[in-house]
Amino acid sequence: MRGPHDVGGLDFGPVDPAEHELTFWEKQIDAIRAVIGAKGLVTTHENRRTIEQMGNDIYDTLNYYERWTAALQRQMVDKGILAQDEIDARVAQVRKRLADTGELELNAGSN
Repeated sequence: MRGPHDVGGLDFGPVDPAEHELTFWEKQIDAIRAVIGAKGLVTTHENRRTIEQMGNDIYDTLNYYERWTAALQRQMVDKGILAQDEIDARVAQVRKRLADTGELELNAGSN
């Protein structure tokens, strides 16, 4: 059975190899993963396995760094380092701040 990450040989059309400049939040998640890995809290293999276990529905709707973020959130909760309610409260604070400053356009479809 293919996992959502296993797309070799499937017809998805051409791959756009163009580099893109990383956004601030992408740089942040990359740095957080590096620190957590250096501290031995989560290994690269655990990160890959968590991402591969997301399932097609989730995997296909997230981009590369969104997958990293979702995997890291799951790992921190599973390991008891953070509680889901702590994460939810912080996300709500950040969304409110960004909405108040106009940096985040919230629409009816946003979570």
